[in-house]
Amino acid sequence: MSKQVILVTGASSGFGLMTAKALAQAGHTVYASMRETQGRNAPRVSETAAWAKAQGVDLRTAELDVQSDASAEAGIAFILEDAGRLDTIVHNAGHMMFGPAEAFTPEQYIQQYDVNVLGAQRVNRAALPHLRGRGQGLLVWVGSSSTRGGTPPFLAPYFAAKAAMDALAVSYSTELALWGVETTIMVPGAFTKGTNHFAHSGSPSDTARVAEYEAGPYAGIADQALKGLAGLEPADADPAEVARQIVRVVDTPFGRRPFRVHVDPSQDGAEVVNAVADRMRREMYRNIGLEHLLSPAERA
Repeated sequence: MSKQVILVTGASSGFGLMTAKALAQAGHTVYASMRETQGRNAPRVSETAAWAKAQGVDLRTAELDVQSDASAEAGIAFILEDAGRLDTIVHNAGHMMFGPAEAFTPEQYIQQYDVNVLGAQRVNRAALPHLRGRGQGLLVWVGSSSTRGGTPPFLAPYFAAKAAMDALAVSYSTELALWGVETTIMVPGAFTKGTNHFAHSGSPSDTARVAEYEAGPYAGIADQALKGLAGLEPADADPAEVARQIVRVVDTPFGRRPFRVHVDPSQDGAEVVNAVADRMRREMYRNIGLEHLLSPAERA
């Protein structure tokens, strides 16, 4: 295994922090990026540095707000100056919202897309010239089984943003293949425990609309949806498995990495639907004479 320089976005908690630590323990140089490293996340920076020292691993932190072009550019520039190169990006930064779709303002939907979709685009625009110039790299996109699996109610902004992110990742995969940059889409299921995903989810701004739903025919539906999701999740479901699978992908030799990896203990059906969708995509590329874009080209 060759040691890689890896950026994990949104790594102050949850999947991001788990993944950054797991990759560092696997022997890589890892930059756990987050916002406000000198503000509200300063304690996390100190904790991460102390953990890395105690573990004897190379885990560093970097200031990078995926909602800012300037911050994305500065964060990537810092890593390139600090480490001399960048090999892999784990697009993990994201946020969830829970409530009736109607009760979210357009601005709240924009914020969801800004974090979950445009955030990855900002980081790509800052980093891809370097990866393309090197002729080899890897993008790991942390998506969601909600893009094609079971979709319980009251998660519309998150589902819509994650579906857009998945579509972006799919398009990037063939547009980067001839540059030697690989793509893997991680597809976690609904882990209701072990991360802050649900605990830190946003709420609709229009509370009057929420009240109409809660007092009307949808009374109790929100609680039933959350309890139902939790009930589907096996008792031994471990969100750290997402991090372990990302390590496995990173450590897989170039050209042999999987396009998708599902980590869904609840088995909501996304793996079945994605298999069909990805097969049809491959067939279309063959039919239009672009099958060579489905595999990364060795350029390094």
